[in-house]
Amino acid sequence: SFSCPVDRTFASFQPLFFHSIPEGNECIKANAKSCGECIQVGAKCGWCMDPGFLKQGEATSTRCDELESLRKRGCSSTKVENPQGSQRALKNKAVTNRNKGEGKLRPEDITQVQPQKLTLSLRSGEPQSFNLKFKRAEDYPIDLYYLMDLSYSMKDDLENVKNLGTHLMLEMSKITTDFKIGFGSFVEKTVMPYISTTPSKLLNPCTGDQNCTSPFSYKNVLKLTSNGQEFNTLVGQQQISGNLDSPEGGFDAIMQVAVCGEHIGWRNVTRLLVFSTDAGFHFAGDGKLGGIVLPNDGKCHLENNMYTVSHYYDYPSIAHLVQKLSDNNIQTIFAVTEELTGFQLTYMMGILSANSSNVINLIIDAYNSLSSEVILENSKLPVGVTIMYQSRCKNGVTGEGEMGRKCSNISIGDEVSFTISITAKQCPKMGKPETIKIKPLGFNEEVEITLNFICECDCHKDGIENSDICHNGNGTYECGACRCNEGRIGRQCECSTNEVTSEDLDKSCRKDNGTDICSNNGDCVCGTCECKKRENPEERYSGMFCECDNFNCDRSNNKLCGGHGHCECRVCICDANWTGSACDCSLDTTTCLASNKQICNGRGTCECGTCRCTDPKFQGPSCEICPTCPGVCAEHKECVQCRAFGTGEKKDTCERDCSYFNLIKVKDRDKLPQPGQAFPLMHCKERDANDCWFYYTYAVNKTEKEVHVMETLDCPEGPDIIPIVAGVVAGIVLIGLALLLIWKLLMIIHDRREFAKFEKEKMNAKWDTGENPIYKSAVTTVVNPKYEGK
Repeated sequence: SFSCPVDRTFASFQPLFFHSIPEGNECIKANAKSCGECIQVGAKCGWCMDPGFLKQGEATSTRCDELESLRKRGCSSTKVENPQGSQRALKNKAVTNRNKGEGKLRPEDITQVQPQKLTLSLRSGEPQSFNLKFKRAEDYPIDLYYLMDLSYSMKDDLENVKNLGTHLMLEMSKITTDFKIGFGSFVEKTVMPYISTTPSKLLNPCTGDQNCTSPFSYKNVLKLTSNGQEFNTLVGQQQISGNLDSPEGGFDAIMQVAVCGEHIGWRNVTRLLVFSTDAGFHFAGDGKLGGIVLPNDGKCHLENNMYTVSHYYDYPSIAHLVQKLSDNNIQTIFAVTEELTGFQLTYMMGILSANSSNVINLIIDAYNSLSSEVILENSKLPVGVTIMYQSRCKNGVTGEGEMGRKCSNISIGDEVSFTISITAKQCPKMGKPETIKIKPLGFNEEVEITLNFICECDCHKDGIENSDICHNGNGTYECGACRCNEGRIGRQCECSTNEVTSEDLDKSCRKDNGTDICSNNGDCVCGTCECKKRENPEERYSGMFCECDNFNCDRSNNKLCGGHGHCECRVCICDANWTGSACDCSLDTTTCLASNKQICNGRGTCECGTCRCTDPKFQGPSCEICPTCPGVCAEHKECVQCRAFGTGEKKDTCERDCSYFNLIKVKDRDKLPQPGQAFPLMHCKERDANDCWFYYTYAVNKTEKEVHVMETLDCPEGPDIIPIVAGVVAGIVLIGLALLLIWKLLMIIHDRREFAKFEKEKMNAKWDTGENPIYKSAVTTVVNPKYEGK
């Protein structure tokens, strides 16, 4: 895209300061002394005008409170001053629905922004929102001013621009039938350091045999015209000039084009400025090189279409230029040669060819890019006023914050809308109306908004000055209270700050001649205690000596007075049918009625809405349950069986008949509640149809019946195969051992018979005996010769 490089919202920039809001009631913290002060605190605050609203010890400022709190404190809605903001459209002409070729309209008859004029009444903290429509009209008039650098390096570019008029008129006719074009040129300030080192160069600053015109700062060559041929003729007469340094004085020229509307011929239509150069630029501060120290004044100084005070005023700053271009609804297209792409940090640009032959395409592309986006900007806001934007663009695209200011990709004929919220945080010092303007950047149309501030209540105008109610005319009686004159104090302005010593004042603020002033819960004002305020608007000190409060009473269930009464001077005042120090004892006996319409079944008394059973065996809401009485287990057996195991006679009607108790399953019998652990209970053991036992307890916990049941059944055991197998195996083993012993016995008998037979045959056998002739004994006997047998 091709657009002015600096942030477009610069001119409308307004700093926003965010303050952390303390917790608690801001209405009470404000300590407002009058209705006007109260309503400026915030939109939640109201002022009670009822003269009898204040209790003893309460300060006038306690009339200012949140609306709901005032209602609870007994202030009728008709007595609450709570002014509301409002808005009114003074001019609300619909956007123009017009197609190209339907007939020419004057620019002032075309509407692209709706509404055009509003008045808002703002109350502090209360936003006022309105919708703004924007529609880019078909065939909308366009003014284009071509501002060109005529230093010597732009010589070939000038040749191509000489025929720009007719060609550009032809191309722009495709966009609009009402197009005007103008031309201006610039070189540099006519101060010696910028143009030459010798005065002789002033007539012809170019070198060699080049014929150049004298240097100049800015020249308005052609006022905006619809005659393209006139553009070609006058531009064709222009000559190149020169200067000493590379940066040019283009910013001086842009400033004059922006502020000299009558000389340029700007209309209230789309205004385009094409700035064409191949060099950088001088800006504020560079004038010191030529001895120029006065800052640019941002005013028109054209005489005979020439800028005449370039030697007197410095170059403008970028911020100054942006402001003036925005103020005059001028959209700038920077067209520079490729050699200047290094300046992209300064501004975004369209790249010209070396000889500007592509300038027409560049302008058309830049215009299409600029016209496809709408950005809202606002004038400077009054102190304490903030503004928020929310956009609703094409194809359902929305934006908030800074993105809520703009819509992109808009075609001619598209309609977009913005919701704009304006909020005042305070009243201006003088309380006078302020005017702000909101407009689309680069368009002459705008919304003018008059801001009226609600700084006083309606009852203020009915105030009675020097009223007798305010102690013989020492104040103005307004909105149910006295606004004391200067030097007077007290709820009714009955004291003068100079009449009574502080000791005398304090004495009347001590209870029973004690040492604490206002019981340390207030301040002594004019001999009367004004009690302190609490963070919680529901909590208050009261009494002649601020000795009472409404928040230090007994509590029940963490509620003040049990939620059944209110606290007055640290004592609970109970509602009807409630009693007790904390209003926690109900006098209603309907909760103690049994099914037989007797209170507690005749077995107890009703105390605080609960039966107190006189017979220790009974319990329950109406003393109807006897957990330890015979027959309790049998009474609940079928329901416990169907709910815990899905069996029994009531399994089909279990949900209907057996939902009167809470069932809790446990894994083991030792997990069942034991006597003494909870409320009186009955341990039960029942058998089902399969001879399985189930164990449970039955008890009444306050008003709820509870059954704890073991989740597994205890069934009788069947024949055990392991002992049988073991017995069989043992029998087999015994038989085996017996057989083995018999076999062993038989073998012993057999062996003995065989041995006896062998012995018998041996005895009967006859054998021949003799010695082996080769046998030699292995034993050798040696006799000791010394042995004498001793």
